[in-house]
Amino acid sequence: MNQIDQIKDLQRQGIGSQEIASKLSLDRKTVAKYMGVDNFAELVAPSVEKPTKLDEFKETINSWLEEDRRMRFKQRHTAKRVHERLKEEYGSTYSCSYPLVQRYMKNRKSARGGEKGYMELVWAFGEAQADFGEADIICNGQFTTIKFLTLSFPASNGAYVQAFGGETAECVAQGLKDIFHRIGGVPSRIVFDNATGVGRRVGEKITFSELFLRFKCHYGFSVSFCNPYSGNEKGNVENKVGYIRRNFFVPMPEVSNLLDWNQVLLSQSEVDFERPHYKQGKLIAELFARDKKALSPLPEKPFNVERHERVHTDGYGKFCLEGKHWYATSPDLANTTMVVGIGAHGITIYDQTGAIQSVHRRVYGSERSDSSNYQTSLNALIRRPGAWKNSNIRTLMDESSRVCLDGVSKDERMRMLTILESNTEALGIEVALSSLSHAIQRGTTDDYSLKALAYRAVYEEMGIGKVIGPDLAAYDVELMGKIEAEV
Repeated sequence: MNQIDQIKDLQRQGIGSQEIASKLSLDRKTVAKYMGVDNFAELVAPSVEKPTKLDEFKETINSWLEEDRRMRFKQRHTAKRVHERLKEEYGSTYSCSYPLVQRYMKNRKSARGGEKGYMELVWAFGEAQADFGEADIICNGQFTTIKFLTLSFPASNGAYVQAFGGETAECVAQGLKDIFHRIGGVPSRIVFDNATGVGRRVGEKITFSELFLRFKCHYGFSVSFCNPYSGNEKGNVENKVGYIRRNFFVPMPEVSNLLDWNQVLLSQSEVDFERPHYKQGKLIAELFARDKKALSPLPEKPFNVERHERVHTDGYGKFCLEGKHWYATSPDLANTTMVVGIGAHGITIYDQTGAIQSVHRRVYGSERSDSSNYQTSLNALIRRPGAWKNSNIRTLMDESSRVCLDGVSKDERMRMLTILESNTEALGIEVALSSLSHAIQRGTTDDYSLKALAYRAVYEEMGIGKVIGPDLAAYDVELMGKIEAEV
């Protein structure tokens, strides 16, 4: 262009092509050519698709991609799968490279409008996004599918996670509450998907579930729902859900209960902050400190994450929630109406005075469940000893315990069941039953032994009493020598 500019400049001075060619040491025909050009705007040349080795396979690829339209999204052909399948089906006649297949797939998707760009959003410190993911774990020895709530902070790329049995409003509120109190503050705004547990956006109208609305008012944060089919509006948390599943849940975790594990997950989330931000180069922990400064203060009192329902018990003192999950109260409360508190992890049963009558672990899932209250079952069994043979407590015992209690007198059985009830109230049904079995095997079923063995089992599980102390054998020898000398 510099030479062309010189030609046009000399042309404007009235100099002919021969003289210009001589001055610039150019061919006269070249000079004459550009002297006749009057439009130097840059033109976009149309792209011409050049033939490639993939051409003979494109019809096959297109047929596979057409079939994909009827398949689930995650079961459709990727470029890698297309490349591998062509190698499998055509053998040595197929010699194309993987990048060639990638480019074709990308160009075809782009031509069909399947690839859209997204506007990069700017997030202020103190703003958050929330979403649920799903993962499999081993909980108390059982294969379990859990839902994990992720609260991410896009400005710092920090995130916290909490695990639950479902995606209800109670789970969302409980998870957010535990995270708020962990970080010592409340985000100014949280962006959600159009989730039923929290609420729902239809057009411009937003409807919240009552429990979440109370929770939102209590902690004083604002809520936004992302637009339909606009996952990029909460893309940070969606990426975090996948990151957490790959890094926190691989290999499959084995936990005893979700409540204790959630405390571990909070600590694990903070350990993950000790790595560089993907774009800014600083540690996530350093950036999250700015998020914490932008948080609103916590309210004076924590929110009780529990919604209340009135239920009617049947003739056995049981009531049903969600049409399939049964929970037991005391037989004395049969055929009565009572209030239950439904939380994320538990079901609390209140008596008519508002005092807690019993607490059950909350059950999730589509299968029917039946949760017993062993404390009240034992209490009822002691008052009605004739029900021993058909009681659920007898069913829970191992064979040696059943044989023993079947063979003793009625009074002796009631004495042992009374101690079992006391141990159950203090230590739980599993410890109470295992210590009873141990006592029967040892032949020490007096009151003191039944209680002592139960508490020793708990202490040993906690690691108390397992530490090996100093060797006192020398003192024993010395002491025994003195005793023998005196004798």
